[in-house]
Amino acid sequence: MVRADGGVNREVADLALEMLEVDKRGLDSMDHKYLKCIGVNYNGGPVGIETLAAALSEPRDAIEEIIEPYLIQTGLVQRTPRGRMLSPQGFDHIKVTMPQNLTKKPQKSQMNLLEE
Repeated sequence: MVRADGGVNREVADLALEMLEVDKRGLDSMDHKYLKCIGVNYNGGPVGIETLAAALSEPRDAIEEIIEPYLIQTGLVQRTPRGRMLSPQGFDHIKVTMPQNLTKKPQKSQMNLLEE
């Protein structure tokens, strides 16, 4: 169904992204599922990639090559030797309170490649 009469403006682009379930930060439903899995099911992590793959019913390669890169670049997820962890920004984005055990010790934050 065509809704834009052949032209694209901000309203049309916003509507298209809404139809694709892409939020203002550029995250789709799978990104949200990944973030909520770590934030809610595993209290922010750390959680191993194999555990995440099983919980999300996704192949490990798909998670590492498709889902994670943007989430790590934007600073929502941290990859640590112990597993994936949600950053404070990640908790904010999914509107989940960060557990106290994660707020007590400061996490060594990864550089956000999209901020100056």
